[in-house]
Amino acid sequence: MADTSSILERRARLLGPNMTTFYREPVHVVRGEGTWLWDTDGNRYLDCYNNVPHVGHAHPKVVEAITKQAATLNTHTRYLHEGILDYAERLTGTMDHGLDTMIMVCTGSEANDIALRMGRAMTEKVGIICTDNTYHGNTDLVSQMSSKRTPIGGPVEWVKKVPAPDTLSPLGGSAESQPQAFADEIQRAIDELEEAGYGFGTLILDPFFANEGFHTLPKGFLDPAAAVVRKAGGIIIADEVQPGFGRTGRNFWGHDRIGLVPDIVTMGKPMGNGHPVAAVVTRPEIMAEFRTRFGYFNTFGGNPVSAAAAMAVLDVLEEEELVQNARDTGDYALGLLKELSHPMIADTRGAGMFMGIEFTRDGDPEGATTFCKDLVEDMRNRGVLLHLMGRHYHGIKIRPPMCFDRSQADLLAETLDAALKAVPA
Repeated sequence: MADTSSILERRARLLGPNMTTFYREPVHVVRGEGTWLWDTDGNRYLDCYNNVPHVGHAHPKVVEAITKQAATLNTHTRYLHEGILDYAERLTGTMDHGLDTMIMVCTGSEANDIALRMGRAMTEKVGIICTDNTYHGNTDLVSQMSSKRTPIGGPVEWVKKVPAPDTLSPLGGSAESQPQAFADEIQRAIDELEEAGYGFGTLILDPFFANEGFHTLPKGFLDPAAAVVRKAGGIIIADEVQPGFGRTGRNFWGHDRIGLVPDIVTMGKPMGNGHPVAAVVTRPEIMAEFRTRFGYFNTFGGNPVSAAAAMAVLDVLEEEELVQNARDTGDYALGLLKELSHPMIADTRGAGMFMGIEFTRDGDPEGATTFCKDLVEDMRNRGVLLHLMGRHYHGIKIRPPMCFDRSQADLLAETLDAALKAVPA
C-alpha cells in the first residue's frame, strides 16, 4: 500500500490541485462498519462526524438492497418502474403541509438548484435570500449562496445574505429579540431586491442552521421570518440535508422541530446512506409549474438502484428505532459533553445526533480558531474523528451515524476530556 505522501501527489496529479482533505495527516480509510472506520495500518477510528452513512457505514440491509436491485435492473425514469413511486409515497408520508410530490436526483446540490428554480417558476422573480454563513451546494446557481468563496465575477446582486442567528452574539442584542431581528434583516433584503428590480422570490435556509453553528433556537423562532416572506409573496425552501431523517432526535425533519412550514424541502447525502441519491419534495402546484416551465429531466435521478437504497434507509430507521436512539443517546452524550471543563468553552449545545462545543478566548471567537484546529487534530490522533464549526471555525462539530451508542458516547467524552487537557490553550 502506497504511503500518504505518494497518494497525495498522485491525487493532485490525477484529480487536480487543492482538493481538500480532513486532518493534517489525512486518514487513509479502507473499511467501515457502523460507527467505526479502519485505516490501512489497521487503526480503528470512532466516526463522530460523518453524516453520509446515516444508518452506519456499510449497513448490511442497505448493501443488500443495492446489490439485489443492481443484479436485477437499473435504468432511468423514462421507463416505468414502481420503485420510485413506492419510495415517493413513503417519503412524502413523513411530511405534512401538502408536501406530497417528489423529484429524485443524485446530489443535494442538484436538489437545491431545482428548488431555487421552482421558486423562480412560482414567483417569476429571481431574487434569493440566504444567510451569510451558509452552504447549499456546488452548482453555478447554488454556489452563489456559499459564504466561503466569492464567485468569479464577484457576488451577484440578486442574492442577498442576511446575518445568521447566533447564540453568543444574538441578533438584536438578546435571545428574546433575535427572532424579530432576523425577520427584520430578511425584510431589509427583500426591499433591496425589489428596489433593484430583481424582485424577491425565495428564501433558502437549513432550519437547524447547521453550517451556521446550529445555535440554540426555540420552536417558533422562524415565525416572524416566515410571515415576512409570505407577505412578500415569496417561497420558503428548507434544506434538510443535515438535520433531516431524524437526526435531531425528536422530529423526522428539522422544519418540524423549529415549527416552519416550508413550500419546498430538499435532502441529500444521508438519504441513501452514501449512495448518490437526493430529492426535492414540494406541493403539487409548485411541481406542476416547475415541470411546465423547465421540462426537467435527470437521467439517473430516481433510478431503481437509488430508490432501493433510499427505501432501505427508511426501513433501517424504523426497524432499528434510530430516531429514538438519536434522541436518547444524543441526550446522554450531550449531558456528558456539558460536564467537560475548559476555560475556553463558551457553549455546549445540540439536538439528537448533532452536538457541538463553541470556544472563545477572552470572549473572542476568532481567538479560539487555532486551538480548535489543534483539538480536532489531537482527537484524530487519539482515534476519534470530528470536525470544526462556526463562522471562525471556533467550535467542534459532532455528528455521528445514527447507530451511535452510549458506550461510544462514553469513549467520545473520555477522549475529548483528555484532549482538552493536552492541547495548549
